[in-house]
Amino acid sequence: MSRLDFRAKKLFLFDMDGVFYKGKEKRTKIGGTLIVEKLRDEGKKLFVLTNNSTDTVSSLHSNLTAFDIPVRKAEILSSTLLTAKYLTENYGKATYCLVGEDGFDSELRNEGHRRVEGHDADVVAIGLDRFLTYEKLDHATRVANRGADLVASHDSKVYMSGSGPALGPGATVGALEFCTGKRAVSIGKPSRHMFRLALKMAGCKPSEALMVGDQVDTDILGASKAGIDSLLVLTGVDRVSKGTPALGSLRNVDDLVRYV
Repeated sequence: MSRLDFRAKKLFLFDMDGVFYKGKEKRTKIGGTLIVEKLRDEGKKLFVLTNNSTDTVSSLHSNLTAFDIPVRKAEILSSTLLTAKYLTENYGKATYCLVGEDGFDSELRNEGHRRVEGHDADVVAIGLDRFLTYEKLDHATRVANRGADLVASHDSKVYMSGSGPALGPGATVGALEFCTGKRAVSIGKPSRHMFRLALKMAGCKPSEALMVGDQVDTDILGASKAGIDSLLVLTGVDRVSKGTPALGSLRNVDDLVRYV
């Protein structure tokens, strides 16, 4: 572990899947209660930065509450929520074709966007879709080729399922980019967008923040791009921190209690 004084950090950022719990169909708690309670006691600020694109912020908050992890709803920044807000900022009330699941659809609708079934839309919104079919991909390709932009909640290769790393939406994004010749805008980690928003909301500088995640190519590299220090938790996708920008590794997220 680095000799950096973690007690001097004012803002703590956490990934969710692979850090607090794992699995979508049947969730298993990893940790989180002790460290969140300790940060509350110390008066620190925190946010959960999650690439989860199958759930709404409300359902994510319910999941954490069920595991007695006292994260507030307003402290959850998800790729679905930020994608919905990105569309508002860039398209107003957008029409969209969805390659994704119900949670993503609900978050987009909650922001006032409208899903269309035809071939004319402002964007093709792409997230993790465990019910993906050829027909969905073919339809999305046709919509994009008629003028829609590609906007991905994130383009990660994998996510942490209950049985280990599972295929993420990056493959879907790649397929649509290949078939349309277009480049997708990706909102979630490792994009700087999530990190910058968290810093802005907390009123902190990058040097005052610490990211704790389980995946090198999203959590750790994303934090590094944003100028934020990071730690790798060895309970998720990646099990080795050497050769990464991470300051060190933790066996469990609650082990951070010893350093803050």
